[in-house]
Amino acid sequence: MFSLKSFTALCGALLLSAPVMARSAFELTNGFQALYDESLGDVRKCADTSTNRFAVCSDALRGDGNAPFILMQQVPESPVAVLIHGLSDSPYFVTAIADELYSMGYTVVAPLLPGHGLKQADADMEDDQLSERWQAHVSDVVSLALSASSTGKVVIGGFSTGGALSVDYTLSHPDNVQGLLLFSGALALNGNVESLSKIWGVRWLAKLLDGEYQTDGPNPQKYPNVASFAGLELMSLISDIRERLDAGGTIDVPVFIAHSEADQTTPIEGVQSLLRSVNADNTFYVIDAAENVCHADLVVNRLLLENMHFDRNRADLSETCVVPQVNPQFFPMMRALRGFVEFSLAVR
Repeated sequence: MFSLKSFTALCGALLLSAPVMARSAFELTNGFQALYDESLGDVRKCADTSTNRFAVCSDALRGDGNAPFILMQQVPESPVAVLIHGLSDSPYFVTAIADELYSMGYTVVAPLLPGHGLKQADADMEDDQLSERWQAHVSDVVSLALSASSTGKVVIGGFSTGGALSVDYTLSHPDNVQGLLLFSGALALNGNVESLSKIWGVRWLAKLLDGEYQTDGPNPQKYPNVASFAGLELMSLISDIRERLDAGGTIDVPVFIAHSEADQTTPIEGVQSLLRSVNADNTFYVIDAAENVCHADLVVNRLLLENMHFDRNRADLSETCVVPQVNPQFFPMMRALRGFVEFSLAVR
């Protein structure tokens, strides 16, 4: 009689005899799902999970578009990239860049930062340890990605806050990083925000002003507003990065930067300053101010906009940059990224 014990042993033997890539893919997806079991609860594979896309869904999320995901290569010896989203948004906003990297042969891991993508986020958005939780989660995700990387390193990057967290990780763990990608990288904030962050008691005041943080708004892929307190957490992270660079810290891996001169949320001076501490190849793709590309629109292509399902009827159309737009320089920007990957990362 063929027992359950015998069946389990056979499955284990088959897994051990499977190709290395099949095992690493299994371990990566299962480890990725386990990362979100405790924080989201009732975790399951998203309905749109396919051969190359694995996404983790939960009833705690605002929708499947907010889910963390992996684009998995089906061939051995694949490099791995980790792409991190921005403050108040979700992995959805790195989708177009992830697709591009996937087309270049990368397995792409797109995590969901603590406090994001949720129906209820008030407690998270006033957590005094929020930025530390972001850092810890990035570290956990990269550790998981490293186990699946053929190179023993990862390319790390992201949009806005995701860019700042990527710089922070690279400074702390240079031996784990092959390259750094920054899209509207948040290494400086609007001057008013930076000035307010220095006022005594402002963190308490920010929590008071945030009130009961609302997550529902016109864009199903992001929160309607950035929580003031969470913005101060980001500013704290940026200040720490500046201190480390001012103390002699350097970035010693190739860096790709894409930034709009019209960006009023994360002024371009932040990434310009970073470049002075880069001791490796770099590509700096600057979108001229005349293009009027807003901060969040830098990562938006036509397909991303169409699938975003932004509800204009719920938006205050008088606000600048509130309605998402396609970045007219998206495809030239991606050609520049491809060139960077082929010439600056291929030999590392």
